Parts: sequence; structure tokens; C-alpha cells
Amino acid sequence: MATSLYFNNFSSSKEQSLIEDLVIESIRIYGIDNYYIPRKILDLSNTFREQEYTEFLGSVLMEMYIKNVDGFDGDGEFLSSFGVEVREQITFSLARRVFEQEASYVLQRDRPYEGDLIWFPFTKALYQIKYVNVKPVFYQMGSLQFYDITCELFEYTNEIFNTGIDVIDSTYNALNTTMNAFFFLSEDGTNILDETGSALLFEEYDIQNLDLNAQNSMFQMAGNEFIDYSEVDPFSEMDRRA
Repeated sequence: MATSLYFNNFSSSKEQSLIEDLVIESIRIYGIDNYYIPRKILDLSNTFREQEYTEFLGSVLMEMYIKNVDGFDGDGEFLSSFGVEVREQITFSLARRVFEQEASYVLQRDRPYEGDLIWFPFTKALYQIKYVNVKPVFYQMGSLQFYDITCELFEYTNEIFNTGIDVIDSTYNALNTTMNAFFFLSEDGTNILDETGSALLFEEYDIQNLDLNAQNSMFQMAGNEFIDYSEVDPFSEMDRRA
């Protein structure tokens, strides 16, 4: 047996388009304009699969509906072992067609990604996407019309902001505390500290012009008598190599 040929409830493209149009219109009536900011990982650690540097580049203005109308969800403000933490959560509904038309080509995204940011104008704060529910309404008339995006208040950790929005870029870049902002300069003006993983200080030695009065060999021989740097006891002053 199969479903009736006279009733087509889940594959009618016209009905699906009608519902999608109604969803988009509802969000445009009751929603607000938020900036969607994609995340770009500049350097990924191959060992731990962790991001070394992160940049938020570009932004797209899209209408979203605030789903939790009673206020922020999450743990709120509480005192933890690391101090006062704010874990406010908010859920936005975003139409699929709007995201495809506004953001897919510009941001190179096929859907909203976890880790991206959303600028919430009411609190003037950034919220990071923690979870994207791709099926908030399970195939209404055989199609999916929108995403439910759960976000949490963004914690700044020296990310680079080039969104093109002055209030965001100036606010968060001013908090930057990376080495590049507080590096030391050598006498010739070069950086001593380097965040790329190279050596911090480069020194050159001229083996052709050694100081004949130096007593390095004598000090080395004297140190070997009472300091033990072997793998057995690298921190002791007892000589256990005998």
C-alpha cells in the first residue's frame, strides 16, 4: 500500500513556498535587524586541532526573530572559581531563504555556523553561536523554513575584528593584549617577541675570536662534581652517576 494519489501533503512546492513566504514576512514584522559576523581561523594547530588566531571579517545585516521573549536564558550572572561570569543565552530565528540570499555568497556559508557572532543592537553586545537547530519545525508541508540559532554572550580572547562596523571594531580591538601590541624592540628596531612560534631572541657567536681568559671549561668541570642533570634526578645536587 502507498499514500493516496489524490492528496499531496508533503511535496507541493506551491504550499511550501507559501509557508516560507509567511515565515519571512512574520520575521520582518516582529523581528529586529542583527549583524551576522563570520569567523575565520587564521592558524590551526595540527597537534591539538585548536585555533591559534581568529579573525572576524565582514558582516551582513539580516532580520531575525527573538524567540525567548521573556528574557535571556542560560545561567545568567554567577560567581565561579574564575570570578564573576555572565552566561546569557538568546535564541534567534532566521529564515533559510534570507540567509541563502544575503549571506551564502558574501560570507561563503551554506548555513549559520557555530562559532560565528551576532551583534545584538539592544544590548550593544556580541553573542557567539553555540548551537544551530536546523530542524526547529520538523518538515512542515515537507520542507524546512528557518533556523533556530542559540547564542551565548561572547567572551573576548584577543580575536581580530575587521567587520567594517566602527562600533564593533573599535570597541573590541581596543581590548587587544597580544604580544604584537606590547612587544620589545632591539637596538636596531626589530621585534624580540614573536607569536609565530619562532625563537624569541636571535644571537650570533664568533668562534674565531674567543676570549682566551675565559674560564668556561673550569666552571663546567667544577659544576659536574656536585650538580646532577641526568634523567635519574635532574633537580638534585647529589651526584648519582657513580
